[in-house]
Amino acid sequence: MKNKSTKTCLWIAFAFSISTLKAQELLTQDQAVALALQNNFGIKMENNNVAMAKNNASILNSDYLPTLSGSAGANTNLDNTEAVFSNGTVTVLNKAKSSSYNASLNINYTLFDGFGREYNYKKLKEEYHLSELQARETIENTIIQLFSLYYNVALLKENTATLSQSFEISKERSKRSVYQFDYGQNTKLEVLNAQVDVNNDSIQLMQIDQELSNAKRNLNVILGNAIKTDFDVNTEVGFNLKQKKEQLLNKAKSRNIALLKSDTNIAIQELEAKLIKSEFIPTLGLTGSYGWSKNNNNAASFLTTATNTGLSAGLSLSWSLFDSKKYVSVRNTKLSLENEKLAQQNILIEIERDFNNAWEDYQNKYKIFQIQELNIETAQNNFDRTLEKFKLGQLNSIDFRQAQLNLLNVQLNKSQAKYEAKVAELQLLFLSGDLLNQEF
Repeated sequence: MKNKSTKTCLWIAFAFSISTLKAQELLTQDQAVALALQNNFGIKMENNNVAMAKNNASILNSDYLPTLSGSAGANTNLDNTEAVFSNGTVTVLNKAKSSSYNASLNINYTLFDGFGREYNYKKLKEEYHLSELQARETIENTIIQLFSLYYNVALLKENTATLSQSFEISKERSKRSVYQFDYGQNTKLEVLNAQVDVNNDSIQLMQIDQELSNAKRNLNVILGNAIKTDFDVNTEVGFNLKQKKEQLLNKAKSRNIALLKSDTNIAIQELEAKLIKSEFIPTLGLTGSYGWSKNNNNAASFLTTATNTGLSAGLSLSWSLFDSKKYVSVRNTKLSLENEKLAQQNILIEIERDFNNAWEDYQNKYKIFQIQELNIETAQNNFDRTLEKFKLGQLNSIDFRQAQLNLLNVQLNKSQAKYEAKVAELQLLFLSGDLLNQEF
């Protein structure tokens, strides 16, 4: 039974070591961002929305250009005609054929519409700008989500290495307990306890290996499934936040994406109000056409054929003297504008609150990370001393296992604290509108 259990543990360790020896391509933070910008489906769709808004904001979609249309027609008649002329002559025609043809080019142009087309064109430009801001918001949210997933993979990678190191310690202890039992230096209980700990550590390794695989698949989804092979991630993290709180807060109040979108929505509502008011002003239009027509008459007519060509032009003036719906639209537009301004004031309050929360969250998590780094040194020293005592037989396996678990927990907590602090830093930069200006 002893040999079978030992072989099982060795087989698990061998299988795990083979899985970690696969050649893997390193995916850096900058490469992950580049892949997301190029392949993420949400970003692609938002880019299409920007392209559509750009098309809408072009001169071709405004009323500044004239409209040109063409028309043509042909008619043929077969008539039974009885014609009585002034001299008393009577002419009777059965199925007398006559035909007519016409063609024309028509142009219409609005000379003045109360500045309506000017306001509409500016509104389309603002909507295009709004679509760009929405695209930027999508990109920033995607990057935040990307790094949350990326650093989760990095955390699991570090934890795998930490658990592997602890697993090796447990295997060494299990071997030592078997040797000691063979020479009568400990009991069977010590051997069984050591083997249980080895099995538990191997189970933890298998579980975290599965979590790591799942985390990589989650990361690849946000990359648009751009990576077709297994990959590795960078576990090195740098903290780049060097600006003071007031500097970042001022940036948040001027560059936060929600605030910039609010500014644009206010500009759109102001133009919408002007656009509705322009409908109360008369509209002056110009029309022109060039036409050709030809009539082939039957024998009952004085003219056999008549052909006409010529130009025509005219001015048209229209003025809506009263439309009750327009007055309602004016009032509602004013209320919508007021709502946008009230929403902006609320956004400013929320930005300051969210920024202060994010600032304190980052400061606390960064301090926790620094404390955990100090704990690593203490826990490592404690374990090294415990290991020496254990080798000399001055410490039992229970106390040794506790020291091992203490070191393991400190190492895991330190890794967790590192990545939580980094994500908190990125969230703070996102709120300040400075996320896209960073080197990752």
